Amino acid sequence: MAAPKMFDLEGRVAAVTGGNGGIGRGIAMGLAEAGAAVAILARNDEKNRATVAAIRELGTRTAAIKLDVTDRAALAPAMEAVERALGPIDILVNNAGISISRSSLKLEAEAWDRVLETNLHSCFFLSQIAARSMASRGAGGKIINIASEYSRFGAAGLTSYAAAKGGLVQMTKSLAVEFAARNIQVNAIVPGWIKTDMTIPAQSGTFYDEIITRTPAGRFGEPEEMAGAAVFLASHASDFVTGAIVYVDGGFAIR
Repeated sequence: MAAPKMFDLEGRVAAVTGGNGGIGRGIAMGLAEAGAAVAILARNDEKNRATVAAIRELGTRTAAIKLDVTDRAALAPAMEAVERALGPIDILVNNAGISISRSSLKLEAEAWDRVLETNLHSCFFLSQIAARSMASRGAGGKIINIASEYSRFGAAGLTSYAAAKGGLVQMTKSLAVEFAARNIQVNAIVPGWIKTDMTIPAQSGTFYDEIITRTPAGRFGEPEEMAGAAVFLASHASDFVTGAIVYVDGGFAIR
């Protein structure tokens, strides 16, 4: 059948920032299951090794590159290391992210800068590096940004996070327009409430009850449930999809 081949990532190379845990790991495993060689770009060596071992069990080529995405000088060398290990990058997933919950009246400049650098600035510079490589080869490519419900909604105490993710959505749209002529598609996934370390504080209590009530699916999602949308956006099935913001949230955003 022709349809399954549209989603086949065999022979393609993907780089996933923050790919050693949570949503990033779920996406990395999904891309590997679809046949892609997957590079994990993340800070924690132990988690990197565990994820690489899991990917190797799938029979797929993989590599782990230790990277702190806030270190701008390290971004290009890390991407070069991926290409030396696995080959030219066809798919970039900008997933690494942090959240600092603090009153805007007390938020320090350092904390603001750290959130913006991690969740927005690094995504631009990594996209720039990947797109230059893709354009130089003339083969096109895929850039997938992991946004947030807070790119759409406001939240007290999360001003820096919401600003970064809102900027990421607009960056996605602008890069999609600019890179379309080079056959590079740029899209974003907006996860709903997913069971990860970042959402542990929201997985119980009154706030949890509010989330469940608002979510038509009536539950939190699992990290691996992000993989389907990522594989679609990484594959030839999405060659005419660019600038899209795909919600994978159990319906949270429609209420």
